Amino acid sequence: MEYAHQTVLRDEVVDVLAPTAGRTIVDATLGGGGHAEALLDRGATVIGVDRDPSAVAAATARLGGRATFRALRGNAGDLEALLAPLGLLPVDGVLADLGVSSPQLDDPDRGFSFQGDGPLDMRMGQEGQTAAGAIAAADEATLARVLRELGEEPFAGPIARALKGAQPTTTAAAVEAVKRAVPRRAWPERLHVATRTFQALRIWVNDELGALERLLDSLPRLLRLGGRAAIISFHSLEDRRVKQAFRALEGRCTCPPGLPVCVCGAGGSFRPLTRKAVKASAAEVERNPRSRSARLRAVERLS
Repeated sequence: MEYAHQTVLRDEVVDVLAPTAGRTIVDATLGGGGHAEALLDRGATVIGVDRDPSAVAAATARLGGRATFRALRGNAGDLEALLAPLGLLPVDGVLADLGVSSPQLDDPDRGFSFQGDGPLDMRMGQEGQTAAGAIAAADEATLARVLRELGEEPFAGPIARALKGAQPTTTAAAVEAVKRAVPRRAWPERLHVATRTFQALRIWVNDELGALERLLDSLPRLLRLGGRAAIISFHSLEDRRVKQAFRALEGRCTCPPGLPVCVCGAGGSFRPLTRKAVKASAAEVERNPRSRSARLRAVERLS
């Protein structure tokens, strides 16, 4: 399949990262190169990173002729280890557009979608266990915990039991297992009954939250003074972690309510560039319905 992805919050990302000539920005989730192209058009040097070799190839074909663009294969959570040996740190900006891309979702051979049939793969790269392999290797309790914590699935136990019994190797077989596990009267009205299960499996297989937490932890070491970070999330599990990490970087107290004194050591060296999460405009949502759930948050390093 052609790697054609609709870039989400393109103008908003450009506004918060303020790309200009002489600034180097890392697009840590390169995808098809839409954000990278917008940053390059404003004069910035862009280092694109993606774990998906198809994305790296597509973006290189699109942007490889520009002297100020470089593409690397790697994980957004490992930027420090990837870029430091190449002498590319620190940088002026870091962008991460989290989650699954349209080309990955729309290609049945990648196994991300419950809408068609294909191998139950879900890997963003080519390494590690497939979703089918992970289901087969995990015990029922572990699988139920994954569905509950990463998919916020209320029928996590019955679905885990059904998946372990079915041992699905295709997306269609996984969907049928979910349907059997959830009483018809309990199917969501606005979501496909397998949405939460497929989200949980994808996040689990790709360790998406682990990669996000490593990226957030590394921002003070990745960015030079005046450097900016912008992260687009698509569900509450991601956005909650970004919000909390940015608050900590800004020095805002993160202690639980009710404590008599602050014990988190608040006192940061970043300032917020977005007071609230930036959402897609009505016009963008009309053009690209998948942008509806996008949330952009950004910070700047001050010291």
